[in-house]
Amino acid sequence: MAKISAFADEVVNDFAKQIEFLVSEGIGYIEIRFVNGKNVLDLSKAELTEAKKMLDANNIAVSAIGSPIGKIRLDENFPDHLDKFRHTVDLARYFETPFIRVFSYYPADGESIDECRQQVLDRFALKLDCLDSTDVTMVHENETGIYGHSAENCVDLVKSLDSPLLRLAYDPGNFVWGQGITDSTQSCWPLMKPWVVHVHIKDWAIDAKVGSLPGAGDGQVPELLADLAGDGYDGWLTLEPHLQLGGQFGGHTDAELFSDAVAALKDVSNKAGLKLE
Repeated sequence: MAKISAFADEVVNDFAKQIEFLVSEGIGYIEIRFVNGKNVLDLSKAELTEAKKMLDANNIAVSAIGSPIGKIRLDENFPDHLDKFRHTVDLARYFETPFIRVFSYYPADGESIDECRQQVLDRFALKLDCLDSTDVTMVHENETGIYGHSAENCVDLVKSLDSPLLRLAYDPGNFVWGQGITDSTQSCWPLMKPWVVHVHIKDWAIDAKVGSLPGAGDGQVPELLADLAGDGYDGWLTLEPHLQLGGQFGGHTDAELFSDAVAALKDVSNKAGLKLE
């Protein structure tokens, strides 16, 4: 049975209201990213304590740390970024989540990311060292502009590093939005599927400026959910609809539209035969 999670910061900055929204929708999980307008990686100890207290009081668990790790250029300060990743590992353990969502770097200006493969692999190897003796796994999300912009590169990353602590997060909408791919269930999903342990539900129509309700775009969400149902997928489906605004570090979908996205996901899942918790 799959579980619905959400980037609730799309709805509202105020963390108490994020939780209130999740409770109202019957959603028991959050992919924590921004808390009261601050990235979770930048919260003070007191702010972290308060956030955890609020989650526990409302029986909401964290599906993943929605980190921005890997969203820097390869010529930016990596030692500081690696320190930030170490802190993220601590946060994953603090929030008792198995996953940290990560990305695979932008090239320096004027360079091609595909020519930077070894630099990317080297940086991921160092991050994997930070995960030794933990029960935390990095899940790499496909996104435009980074090394893992293509299904082939995502697979290259996990196969080359060959670690159970690195797996994939699959986002069908990003293939449409960034690359104009409208047959991702045939061209991307089969390649990535063996390593996918986490799924983001963002749908997108070709050439659109904002996202679509799940199943209404070109991300082949119904086909994806049907395949997940056939495999007995019991992981998370994290809603990130971007129905009003989408950007490099987040998006916006007001409460009414986000509720529509929740209803659409439930409907499409039901028709696909994927049972939801």
